[in-house]
Amino acid sequence: MRITPCQAALAAAITLNLLLLLCSRLLPPASPQCRHPRRAAVPEAVPGVTVILRDFDGPDHDVAATARSFSSLPGVAVLVAAEVSPYPPVSLPAGVTVLSLRPEPHRPPPRPELAVRTRHVALVPDGARAAPGLLRRMRDVLEASTDGAVKAVAAAVGRRRPRCLSLEVDVKAWTVRYGHADHKSDHHDGDDDGGDHHDGHQGDLCGALDGAPAVLLLRARDLFALPFPLARPVLTSLSLQAAARGWRLLLLPASSSFPSSPRPLVSPHALWRSQSSSDAQRRALLEKFGIKLEVLPDGSRRWHGCAKDTPRCFGTVRRQTPEYLLAGRWTPPCCLRALRATARHVLEQLETSGIRHWLEGGTLLGAMRLGDIIPWDYDVDVGLYLEDVPKCPWLAQVVASGGPVEDPQGFLWEKAAEGEFFRVHFSRANRLHVDLWPFYVRPGTALMTKDTWLGHRQDVEFPESLVVPLGTVPFAGLVAKAPNAPRAFLELKFGPGAIENPEYPNPGLRRLEQDVANKTRW
Repeated sequence: MRITPCQAALAAAITLNLLLLLCSRLLPPASPQCRHPRRAAVPEAVPGVTVILRDFDGPDHDVAATARSFSSLPGVAVLVAAEVSPYPPVSLPAGVTVLSLRPEPHRPPPRPELAVRTRHVALVPDGARAAPGLLRRMRDVLEASTDGAVKAVAAAVGRRRPRCLSLEVDVKAWTVRYGHADHKSDHHDGDDDGGDHHDGHQGDLCGALDGAPAVLLLRARDLFALPFPLARPVLTSLSLQAAARGWRLLLLPASSSFPSSPRPLVSPHALWRSQSSSDAQRRALLEKFGIKLEVLPDGSRRWHGCAKDTPRCFGTVRRQTPEYLLAGRWTPPCCLRALRATARHVLEQLETSGIRHWLEGGTLLGAMRLGDIIPWDYDVDVGLYLEDVPKCPWLAQVVASGGPVEDPQGFLWEKAAEGEFFRVHFSRANRLHVDLWPFYVRPGTALMTKDTWLGHRQDVEFPESLVVPLGTVPFAGLVAKAPNAPRAFLELKFGPGAIENPEYPNPGLRRLEQDVANKTRW
């Protein structure tokens, strides 16, 4: 029988498929003939430096000229890393690669580490210009350093040298603290603006850089070991991640700096737009990193968390354990600030109204231990006499109307939905609150009781003699009313040694000992 070309091709295709099927069944899984392609591995590093241009924005960028300057250096590759290509469009020099960092459903996920073949990378700000030999010197200084904590070398761009700061990242407290770096040596090549002078002539050891742009050089493996290697603003991002790992930056003397391009005069509106964009980037970065408070070298504070007109930083608390506690963090500092303000306001209102009241439960524990709110607590508890409730105008209005009442300072008073007690919120938007628990003497006894019990450990009756007369304790910047024997009161509610032995409210879910030593774990 004669076989047509079509039949021959079909037979060959069937035979090939049968052979492939047989191969996949009979050969070992590791056999290269039958193995599925694997994810691309990171290429082996080679000598040299890859320059990454990351910090640029807006229509007035200088990416093309910056890339042209550094790509002219021998042995230097240049990458432009961005979520979208530079715009307005620019003509980049031959060999300069645009690296997209934006995930898209029709493309493989971005893996910038695969684009870097060299052992070292230099993160270069927009507008910098190459200086012959300086990248090589930075690399040599990094590799010659005997301090294992030095993971990056920085050099100024332009005439202004960045300020060298110390930096502590307290992840548990959502806080970073900047300081003036220690001055340890008088033998220094270049301007003296503070910092640990490292190896005589090499420069200053810093935790962070501020106030001026800089080129940052580090090993590629160190950069891409970070969870956010190319987050912007680059200096802030890398400083925070480095400090969380105990790394330090070595800032070279002013004599070792990169030139900067002369920039044309810009309008006030353009300057405002540029500053607004920079501020927005910084806010977004700190939100991503979970930083709610920056303490600056002069002691002033920059807040980045909740406020009167925003919701609080956490949702409904279940089983006495807020979500942040499960992540190894304590109450955000902005929330503690709002709680203190609410507590002071409520205590002043109760005092002015002549209501007999006292700090309750965990709030009294915090007062006895710290004179403040326990750093992982999420509300404030105050006990008061039920019969005194009508003396407070805000509580009286709540009782009469059955609805919430906002006082002139913006605090919201209401009856709690969970039972027979009252709640005072920081604001309508921000539901950080003080709980007011009405107590009364149970008939036929000398015990103080209440009508709502939530099943908490401290929910027990107690002798009225503990609050007659009332005592005082320091709390949140004022002197607050408290039981006359606070230790006896707390040990009745929490057990012996409650003051000296702190613990989370629900140790079955998470114990304090898991977090006591944790400051910088991300």
